[in-house]
Amino acid sequence: MHAYRSHSCADLNISNKGDTVRLSGWVHRVRDHGGVLFIDLRDHYGITQLLCDPDSPVFSEVEKVRSEWCIRIDGEVKARDESLINAKIPTGEIEVFIRDLEVLGSAGELPLMVFGDQEYPEETRLRYRYLDLRREKMQENMKLRSDVVASIRKRMWDQDFREFQTPIITASSPEGARDFLVPSRLHPGKFYALPQAPQQFKQLLMVSGFDKYFQIAPCFRDEDPRADRSPTDFYQLDMEMSFVTQQDVFDTIQPVLIGIFEEFGGGKKVDQTWEQISYKDAALWYGSDKPDLRNPIKMQVVSEHFAHSGFAIFAKLLEQEGTEIRAIPAPTGGSRKFCDRMNAFAQKEGLPGMGYIFWREKTADAVAQELGITVKEAQAKLKSGEVEGGMEAAGPLAKNIGPERTEAIRQQLGLDVGDAAFFLGGKPKAFEGVAGRARNVIGDELGLTDKDRFAFAWVVDFPIYEKDEETGKIDFEHNPFSMPQGGMEALEGDPLKVLGYQYDLACNGYELVSGAIRNHKPEIMFKAFEIAGYGEDEVRKRFGGMVNAFQYGAPPHGGCAAGIDRIVMLLAEEQNIREVILFPMNQRAEDLMMNAPSDPTSDQLMELGLRVIPQE
Repeated sequence: MHAYRSHSCADLNISNKGDTVRLSGWVHRVRDHGGVLFIDLRDHYGITQLLCDPDSPVFSEVEKVRSEWCIRIDGEVKARDESLINAKIPTGEIEVFIRDLEVLGSAGELPLMVFGDQEYPEETRLRYRYLDLRREKMQENMKLRSDVVASIRKRMWDQDFREFQTPIITASSPEGARDFLVPSRLHPGKFYALPQAPQQFKQLLMVSGFDKYFQIAPCFRDEDPRADRSPTDFYQLDMEMSFVTQQDVFDTIQPVLIGIFEEFGGGKKVDQTWEQISYKDAALWYGSDKPDLRNPIKMQVVSEHFAHSGFAIFAKLLEQEGTEIRAIPAPTGGSRKFCDRMNAFAQKEGLPGMGYIFWREKTADAVAQELGITVKEAQAKLKSGEVEGGMEAAGPLAKNIGPERTEAIRQQLGLDVGDAAFFLGGKPKAFEGVAGRARNVIGDELGLTDKDRFAFAWVVDFPIYEKDEETGKIDFEHNPFSMPQGGMEALEGDPLKVLGYQYDLACNGYELVSGAIRNHKPEIMFKAFEIAGYGEDEVRKRFGGMVNAFQYGAPPHGGCAAGIDRIVMLLAEEQNIREVILFPMNQRAEDLMMNAPSDPTSDQLMELGLRVIPQE
């Protein structure tokens, strides 16, 4: 028999009754039923119930066993009593009577329990991650991650892509985030960088004649952490193709992701047709460039209804250049209680509040005022049907702008009795983010968001440049390596109107994919950087390898990268990306388990020619 096991803890069933077996694993829990000991033994594959009573030659040793001890047992497979069968696990019909026991690794007092669903502080979970990872949910998440990566690889190979590995130690390259720098021992005073992405290398592969490349690539960025972003490193499905248009890239990645979400999405509906929404429209309709299309709410511009109106705040605001008023429709949200709750939400977000109108059945008070009769008479007329009730607009805004304007707003937004609308105004960039978050909250609270669906949309036509409001300087707003739509001719006009062949894929409110058709012509690249204030010498210095390569017959090419961690987070229905990463950093970019970052030794600093200057 094997030194440690003849079977895994998920293998045994009633057909093994009477067999002598050997199992190894961790003690999941111990139960003492009046001198009869039951142990749930757990390994990576499942759980088997063990049984031991005073008839066992190792009963006294089994009595000493505690949770999370690693043990090896020999025993005899027995059928459980019919009333004790556990149909929830594959081994639920049997138990193993312990004849022999070896403790492979005892465990001290546990800082967190593996058995059960107790919640522990994140600091404890990360410091003792090896225990945290033993928990069933974490085991399932990491198996899911592994299976997703394996499936992605197969799907890419099936589309004739080849996987290549690009360097991990390279040159610093400004790509939108801070680099992690690595000092060079052989070249004192100089530094390598960990790649933020294989961007330049995959483009160079296209110049090298490799038509289709992909890689499950580690990427390193010194970023501020968020719930959906690691502060140090992450993995992405990185791909690039030659002789392709933007649509070719979409047509390539779409079946891969649809297949992944269908395979691992737990039966949720997966959108088969993906909308293409311009960046401008995404900001207008959804207040975000990663819209959650499970929520059907679309925001609209309603400035004309407030211009020169009785609502002075919006009327005066609209006199300023570049301002507008946007409405967030809220079907079924037509109650003062809900409107007040959303107004409080806006105040928590740092705004003075959020204007609202809601539509309700016309009250007797309103009819009395309209007809110049008493409320009692109005009630009688409504009850008899002599007067039709109809609807009325309520709320402070409705009173200020009057019935004609409120009716025009209602008709534009397609709302009815029992619905509401919320309003924000100013320069769009100042309030779009809050409007987008308000839209999400409204969709969730009113039950409008379809939680049983993966909704995808391509966001396209990103502007390449933006203007600093204070300095007036033009700089890149998005990826500087994107080919401008219209090529060199587009760069001769207004920079703020130049759009790039750049695209993101949004799913359920998260950005899953980002990519572009690349700018592969040196003369267009130099002009694009010149507009942002970077001369040719600077471009050659920063991106010399790529610029030089493009002078030797570079093909048109493009690609994208899909975030593996974020994909798995969605499939696992987790809210925090750390739940699907084996050994993540905490919010302060610290590895509590390995004590990183750590202080270097004096010898290490001396060898690298470095000195640490104490912070004030």
